Amino acid sequence: MSFLNVRIYGVLVNEQQQVLVSDEFIRGNYFTKFPGGGLEFGEGTLDCLRREWQEELQQEIEIVRHLYTTDFFQISAFDNHSQILSIYYVVRAKSPFVAKAIEKPFDFPIPEGANDVTAPRWIPWNTFSEDSVSLPIDKIVARKIKRKGIEWLYTPED
Repeated sequence: MSFLNVRIYGVLVNEQQQVLVSDEFIRGNYFTKFPGGGLEFGEGTLDCLRREWQEELQQEIEIVRHLYTTDFFQISAFDNHSQILSIYYVVRAKSPFVAKAIEKPFDFPIPEGANDVTAPRWIPWNTFSEDSVSLPIDKIVARKIKRKGIEWLYTPED
């Protein structure tokens, strides 16, 4: 049986011109991705994004603009039977960032038996690139934001 897995992510750049990523240990593999997660039944994309950021980062966010929606077929990195549809938004923090960020990639303990461990990490804009993230769709988004520039992320649309 195949199904569609809708994922919603946020791109945040702070005042120090750092991009927020999430380093994750999932099902025995390490990934660096943009913060966010799966759309739940009965939920809109913006509500999903706010919920995911609250659950994972204890962070209130404001959605600034739509950034990108997957426009090609992408199979899940975790199985052979689900198609991934990812939607990305530029977000702004509405409250001070309180989640404990790690300094180095995957610098967190993995408790015995854990399947999902996550930690936020800031990457300076000048060193951030598509190589900073692991997943194919995230790489496209990283290229897009680097090409557009940091000022574009927060310039209001007409």
